[in-house]
Amino acid sequence: MKRLAVFALVVAAAVAAWFLGLKERVPAFMEWIQGLGLAGALLFGALYALATVLMIPGSLITLLAGAVYGPWWGTALVSPASVLGAALAFLLGRSLFRDALERRYGASPRFRALQRAMEREGGRIVLLVRLSPVFPFNLVNYLFGLTPVRFPTYVLASFVGMLPGTFLYVYLGAAIGDLARIGAGETPDAGAWGWVAKAVGLLATVAVTVVVTRAARRALREELGEPEVAAPA
Repeated sequence: MKRLAVFALVVAAAVAAWFLGLKERVPAFMEWIQGLGLAGALLFGALYALATVLMIPGSLITLLAGAVYGPWWGTALVSPASVLGAALAFLLGRSLFRDALERRYGASPRFRALQRAMEREGGRIVLLVRLSPVFPFNLVNYLFGLTPVRFPTYVLASFVGMLPGTFLYVYLGAAIGDLARIGAGETPDAGAWGWVAKAVGLLATVAVTVVVTRAARRALREELGEPEVAAPA
């Protein structure tokens, strides 16, 4: 439910931004970045990776990728860019920032439980954390560097675990991009049926992501030895 609440807040912020003036600016930006071709895509990906390293929340950037490139190409761009940023943060956490991170988080009971669990099944724990963000995404990129997980395992598990959430936000961004194009006087889809198909696809993507997230959260609690929290009556 936490991920669903965050998603709802991002949707509300994106819609509010569109009505508050971005509807005039987004089409111009989309035209500029698309006009750069491959160079524009590489620039966008590099900026996304840098934002991840700098711990800048990536939700709105992911929405923008969907608005510019559409759901499929947007996912193909954001997914490797986010994994690259997460990999760079991991390496920095394992080297340059290791001492500072250990002083700050080494005594945390939850982090110590995470380390113990990763000694048994490092790849599976990374996958579960990515599917169910119990730890803040940008921070956990660095904290994983303190664990015994192997770097190739971390990269692969991060790629797979981050993919559902990435596609969800990119898909929404593509729908917002259509709104921006309509506001600029364009007609980006086939009409009413096109919007119905987009809405159904978005709802299905949200439903699958919520189901996967809840299952991953339960499995992660079991691995960390945390008690199940009962839902309020």
